[in-house]
Amino acid sequence: MLSETMPGFLKIEGLSKSFAPAKPVFADVNFTIAKGEFVCIIGHSGCGKTTILNVLAGLDTASSGHVFMDNRQLIGPSLERGVVFQSHALMPWLSVRKNIAFAVESRWPEWNKAQVTEQVEKHVAMVGLSAAIDKKPAQLSGGMKQRVGIARAFAIQPKMLLLDEPFGALDALTRGTIQEELMNIVRQTQQTVFMITHDVDEAILLADRILLMSNGAETDAGYVPGGMAEEVVNPLPRQRTRADLHHLDGYYELRNHIVDFLVKRAKAH
Repeated sequence: MLSETMPGFLKIEGLSKSFAPAKPVFADVNFTIAKGEFVCIIGHSGCGKTTILNVLAGLDTASSGHVFMDNRQLIGPSLERGVVFQSHALMPWLSVRKNIAFAVESRWPEWNKAQVTEQVEKHVAMVGLSAAIDKKPAQLSGGMKQRVGIARAFAIQPKMLLLDEPFGALDALTRGTIQEELMNIVRQTQQTVFMITHDVDEAILLADRILLMSNGAETDAGYVPGGMAEEVVNPLPRQRTRADLHHLDGYYELRNHIVDFLVKRAKAH
């Protein structure tokens, strides 16, 4: 949980993005993420969530504002940030082992083959795919491919993990299993995570803090850009599971608050 005494590991200051003059998608977005914190961002399509994540990943640029990580301004992509998208982005001609080894060798070009193999096998085991390590993506289910993507992101030991709806295309059962795995791995590694989701329960399960984002819209007073509407600290105990989530005191109040925001307040009026 973020506190006033905890320095910001990631700082976003005055971020805005415009595709059309005088009509920024979002404007003046400011937030901080502490080291080891898991933050989810929720909002309707078009509010700019993915743009913010892509700016953090170095895959897009903001129209104005700055992003700092570890007191250094972020410019361009870096292996210090691991990214997992909704589509797994695996190289189809390479096995699971070689897909992850490619990333590991890029991160540590000085490593010998034994070091690379150890790192790859450790992270494949972490997501429960040791039996499929020499299979190619075409031989894997959608859930297994996403596990490979997660293993690859963790294997390069990034300072920060960026997740863009990584479970959005999975069936509910697979999604639930991988959510729990991700949560366990994040707890083990103390990884800092920024994640986009449309799933309120997913955010409540995983996040220490949930950022609620509003859409830009035309109003009687003129155009109002989207932006950060509210930050919600998750009051539920951190050692929560999917099975006990809806039994926890405060769960329904938190869920209703977020759903109410999405239904009534996420779009400018």
